[in-house]
Amino acid sequence: MRYILDEQQCKNLQVSSRREWLLTNGIGGFAMGTVSGINTRRYHGQLVAAINPPTDRMVLLAAMDEMIQIGGNPIGISANQYPGAVYPEGYLYLNCFKTDGNVATWNYRVSGADVEKCLAIHPGNNAVTIRYRNVGRVPFTLTLRPLVSHKSYHENFTERADYPHDIGFYADETRIEDRLVTLYLAHPNSRRQPVQGWYYRFDHMRETERGLDPRDDLYCPCELTYDLAPGEMVSLTAADEPRIAPIEISDDTSKSEYRLTPCLKDGALPFIVKTQHRTSIIAGYPWFTDWGRDTMISLPGICLCTGKFSEARQILTDFASQLHQGLLPNRFVDHGDQPDTNTVDATLWFANAIYRTLNAEWNQEFAVLMGKALEEVYAWHVKGTLFGIKVDPEDGLLTQGAPGVQLTWMDAKVGDWVVTPRHGKPVEINGLWINALMVMHWLEERLDRTPKPKSKYLADALKAQKSFELKFWHNARGHYLDTVDPDDASLRPNMIIALSLPFVEVNPVHAKMALAVAAKELLTPMGLRTLGPNEPNYRGRYGGSLPEMDAAYHQGTAWPWLLGPYVTALVRYTGDKVEAKRILRNVKNMLTEYGVGGVAEVYDGDEPQRPGGCPWQAWSSAEILRAWVEDVGGD
Repeated sequence: MRYILDEQQCKNLQVSSRREWLLTNGIGGFAMGTVSGINTRRYHGQLVAAINPPTDRMVLLAAMDEMIQIGGNPIGISANQYPGAVYPEGYLYLNCFKTDGNVATWNYRVSGADVEKCLAIHPGNNAVTIRYRNVGRVPFTLTLRPLVSHKSYHENFTERADYPHDIGFYADETRIEDRLVTLYLAHPNSRRQPVQGWYYRFDHMRETERGLDPRDDLYCPCELTYDLAPGEMVSLTAADEPRIAPIEISDDTSKSEYRLTPCLKDGALPFIVKTQHRTSIIAGYPWFTDWGRDTMISLPGICLCTGKFSEARQILTDFASQLHQGLLPNRFVDHGDQPDTNTVDATLWFANAIYRTLNAEWNQEFAVLMGKALEEVYAWHVKGTLFGIKVDPEDGLLTQGAPGVQLTWMDAKVGDWVVTPRHGKPVEINGLWINALMVMHWLEERLDRTPKPKSKYLADALKAQKSFELKFWHNARGHYLDTVDPDDASLRPNMIIALSLPFVEVNPVHAKMALAVAAKELLTPMGLRTLGPNEPNYRGRYGGSLPEMDAAYHQGTAWPWLLGPYVTALVRYTGDKVEAKRILRNVKNMLTEYGVGGVAEVYDGDEPQRPGGCPWQAWSSAEILRAWVEDVGGD
């Protein structure tokens, strides 16, 4: 799907500096920035390489300073934010921007000259091709100054006397080496001047908004000059390995037909990564990696709704190898690292993803392997595993909790303060536990053809199911409790997650009442609030410093991914597909107001609902796509 911003949008800095584009290489690396050309985050760059795919990302080529000269003084078409000033103001010459997720294209008009810049990322490589073309009738001189760094994308970069460790000038190529990583800039047909020096105090306004250090310095290793007659073009590449040829960039003259299904499917694919170590799903761009919970929630939408069945099986197989005392890690860990298993739900979502994958396409070998993994999960949960995670033999429900640890998806923590500890028996965790037991029973029946006594999985599921309805339903409030033992009647969306799961069955009258309360208090056009607005600790704004944002993260902030469970539960218990489709149609606006082609991580709970967090969040795109395709049959 191709997205286009017109001249009016491009020249409006409030719009073009807050619309972010993203290109991914399928191994964890990416290129990312704003339509205006200003890097508003320390994570932005025209080449952000995954040094140990899919992780250890490093900003190598942060930006390109670009000048056009037609007889008089050069005019900058790039744009940088410095303290109190933008220079150059290239966005003022920008008359069109477009991206299809593979190529980002800018068209500038400067003193009668027309310039096209295309940036394309190389699939499977930490490399980009940048092409400049004279698409007008006036010849001009193009001058480029690459602005480079060798920094972790989580860090800031400041002038160092010993940077870079080494720099080499070769025929048609400049090499900049630091931290044992080399950036290869291939620039054939250029006139190169080794103008080495620093650009100081780039100001990243998004980091300022998050209360973080917004300043970066960048290093310029050389100046490249080209003379371009009408119709002529030049290409250069930036890569972390030598001899990477530029890729062909085709001219896209097709019209954009804005249909939600292809938009959502195109937006899902950038999250899948395949490396020699694993196949996985990146939780969000730019700063997340592959997290267990996010991967399992996202997998049905990202993989199954796009026909990536083999990738789904491989992801589940790779994560199954990480099981530790019956728990999936919170994030995928590399060899020798200690797994972070501080999550009670990642493993349960894992069971759900196994069922959905096998239901989409049966594979006997995979089913046997997953059956063994789920046997291990069951044994540890019944016996008791880390962080107090254990089945209560009295009611068959799953309890969990440990001091100072956050185990559910509502996992914000500020210093030693766990914002929403939710100790005891959370509602969605027990919905997931019942669902997991039924998945185990379903898989057991599919794999074992011989008659046998009543399944222990089925017996445990029925016991937990009975306790669920008795313990969680609160008649006076008209909705399910958020936790029991101890009881918490706060109005939260976690009950909706439980109602949406394939094998969870509740009293339909209760379900409709809970949905009605959620529709009135939690549902917004952008997602479900994480806390009802009439609750004592409600926070309707997601903003300020990181501690302030973390404090609001699950205390009223709206999450788009929850639209998926809500629509599923709505259709299941009311059959109202018309209302479900109406709710999801607003996603069209969400795809263009933050990350162009992506769905934001969160929105404010109060109007006006501003997007926040990651511009591209996997489970936001995934759950909306899944519900749109599965529940309402959207086109």
